[in-house]
Amino acid sequence: MTAALSGAPPEGGWTVDDLDALPDDGVRRELIDGALHVSPSPTSIHQVIAMRLGVALEQTCPDHLFVSQSNDVQLSPRRLFIPDVLVTTFEAARRRAGSFTADEVLLAVEIVSPGSQSMDRVLKPALYAKAGIPHYWLIETDDDITVHTNRLNGNAEVYEPSGSFTDVIRTDGPWPIEIPIAGLRPRNF
Repeated sequence: MTAALSGAPPEGGWTVDDLDALPDDGVRRELIDGALHVSPSPTSIHQVIAMRLGVALEQTCPDHLFVSQSNDVQLSPRRLFIPDVLVTTFEAARRRAGSFTADEVLLAVEIVSPGSQSMDRVLKPALYAKAGIPHYWLIETDDDITVHTNRLNGNAEVYEPSGSFTDVIRTDGPWPIEIPIAGLRPRNF
C-alpha cells in the first residue's frame, strides 16, 4: 500500500502525485512544502461571495480566459493550493480536468476565513508571487466586504498593492474589470 493510500506521510513529505492517489472524497487538501494541510469546508457566506465573484468575472472575461472556483493550482511538486476563485487560460481549462499549473493562472482570489487568516494574508500571496501568478486578490469579510487587489512585481517576486475597494472593484488587470461589491454581498450580510 502506498503512503498516500495508507494516510501516513510519505518519507520526505507529500507531493502532488501523492495527493492524486487519494480518493476524491471532497476533502480540501493543500500542500505546503510537502506538509499536508486540510481545511474545513468554507462557510456559506464565503461560498456565496466566491460564487457571485466568479459569475461577475465570467460576465466580462475575454474569450481566451476562463473563470473557475476551487480548483487545484500546483505551484511546485511539493506545493499545491486551492484558490477560492481563479482565472486561467481557456486553453488550460480545456486541457486539464480541474487542476492547473501556476503558469496557467492569471488571477488567484482568496476569501479570508477565521481559520485561514495567516495562510490567505501572508503565506499564499508570498508563494503565489514566487510561482509567478500575475494577480492576487484578497477579500476580507470582517464587518463588510473589502477587496484588496495586488499585481506581481516580477523582478522581486512579490505583490504590490494595486487597489483596495469597498464600493466597486476597478482594476485593469488581468483585463479591465468593474464589479460593484454590493453584487457580491450575500442577502442579509
